[in-house]
Amino acid sequence: MLKIIDDFVWGVPLIVLILAVGIFLTIRLRGLQITKLPLAVRHIIANEKDGKDGEVSSFGALCTALSATIGTGNIVGVATAVVAGGPGALFWMWIAALFGTATKYTECLLAIKYRVVEADGHVVGGPFYYIENGMGRKFRWLGQIFAFFGVGVGLLGIGTFTQINGITGAVKGFFDPETACSVHLFSNTYSWSVVISGLILTVCVALVIIGGIKRISSVAQVVVPFMALVYVVTVLIILLTHLGEIPAALATIVQSAFGLRAAAGGTLGAILVAMQKGIARGIFSNEAGLGSAPIAAATAKTDEPVAQGLVSMMGTVIDTLIICTMTGLSIIITDTWNIGLDGVDVTTRAFQIGLPFPERVSSFLLMLCLVFFAFTTILGWNYYSEKCLEYLVGNRPGVLKCYRWLYILAVLIGPFMTVSAVWTIADIFNGLMALPNLIALVALSGVVAAETKQYFAKQKNF
Repeated sequence: MLKIIDDFVWGVPLIVLILAVGIFLTIRLRGLQITKLPLAVRHIIANEKDGKDGEVSSFGALCTALSATIGTGNIVGVATAVVAGGPGALFWMWIAALFGTATKYTECLLAIKYRVVEADGHVVGGPFYYIENGMGRKFRWLGQIFAFFGVGVGLLGIGTFTQINGITGAVKGFFDPETACSVHLFSNTYSWSVVISGLILTVCVALVIIGGIKRISSVAQVVVPFMALVYVVTVLIILLTHLGEIPAALATIVQSAFGLRAAAGGTLGAILVAMQKGIARGIFSNEAGLGSAPIAAATAKTDEPVAQGLVSMMGTVIDTLIICTMTGLSIIITDTWNIGLDGVDVTTRAFQIGLPFPERVSSFLLMLCLVFFAFTTILGWNYYSEKCLEYLVGNRPGVLKCYRWLYILAVLIGPFMTVSAVWTIADIFNGLMALPNLIALVALSGVVAAETKQYFAKQKNF
């Protein structure tokens, strides 16, 4: 039943809609994600934090958003997409990211423009507020739909089950691949490594998220750059030691994307599968169009919506065009995508083959990266989903505190969920969350274009 729902939600119409919105915004903003890329980098380095409103620096807001996007999608999701859709899925991830960068810029600009400062001084913003304040209160119901799905994505999808499954699976694969030390729970047998790592992670999550956005941001600003650097350096070793094989891998990706390597009679089907898996996993990874990143962007200490839009759009570049690409290339170069493995086992095997280290060391490096990636995603999505809930029920500390503990409980039971069902549920909520946000982005695109033009005219740089 879940698969039928997933196939319907992530069918051709939604894929076309996501790409169409990205293309539309790219044209309306004159390819800003390409022409203004150097300026975006300069804004990140400057790390603006002098706005009268906001709770964290612009870099802190980016790191909070990256903490939610750089997760199992970069390791497990890429592997899943390439196994199911072939190497061509990576090409469609690039396409989704290219246009998704304009989408991310748009939604984060709107988040700053239409954010709200509550009576107690804390800042809230995101799609529900730019829907209500930008499109008008008569569309508040659309914001409420987004918020409802946002809570679902955080509690039942990206935020909890998917991430904790990735972590405990990686820990088990390293410490106890044969389930030699096991315990019987919930009518099933589980490795002690799964139980212990799940408990440790739950405690760590609880210690951070109880502190709210400032503590999450503080942790993210330290952990995100560190974990990204470790992973990028590790994968770079694979790519540099297989430098001569990269051109052939790129050719394979392009050929597979257009069905040129498919069996006779299966070309169109191969293209559609590659598109579906690539775009779905691309969105799952960088979340462009989902409306999640604007919730973090709204907390930035800046008064300039365009500047924060430029900073935030770099999240898609870092997440998909850099990290996901490196993962995909390592899998294709080592040819581990078609040997009968799935999920994290694919990437693990790629590391074992590609790295000039003993297999045990390679597996440990991947496990370490996956644990950090997934941990920060859990933190980021707790904040996102909590803000969605706050929009639905109002600023009610008691309710929000209960939700945090419910979220922690979801993390605790996550390792014992069925893996295939977890990914399917995450995909379904992803698609449903995107729809209200995409409608708002198109409706408010004129506001974004005007803000952008005015900003660069003022800077004499447009």
